[in-house]
Amino acid sequence: MKTITIETAARTEMVNITREIEKAVKESGVQDGLCYIFVPHTTAGITINENADEDVKTDIIKELNKIIPYMDDYRHIEGNSDAHIKASLMGSSVTVAVERGHLVLGTWQGIYFCEFDGPRKRRVYIKTLCS
Repeated sequence: MKTITIETAARTEMVNITREIEKAVKESGVQDGLCYIFVPHTTAGITINENADEDVKTDIIKELNKIIPYMDDYRHIEGNSDAHIKASLMGSSVTVAVERGHLVLGTWQGIYFCEFDGPRKRRVYIKTLCS
């Protein structure tokens, strides 16, 4: 298993980690199989979405912030309930097929680490399995 570290710069942001995941797949030597990517944090998530237009990330964050505001009548005393809810909606893992040593993603797809309680130093675990 490979671990990558991500340092986020804002409270809420989406960081394209596709290149780092591709590098981990290449280093694993797996030609055909699956790549499992897991985020071990309760206020961060991971998703696959468009990587061609930066405005998609902006729109996703804007709408998440609209439906799950930073401050609301939350009971959690740490003041980051919104981050926990957003992380649950995004999810903590994705699995991507690997063929010929490369991730099988659509033309416009990228893998994004989603920060909801930053800035922070975060970890992402990558496990590439042979089929």
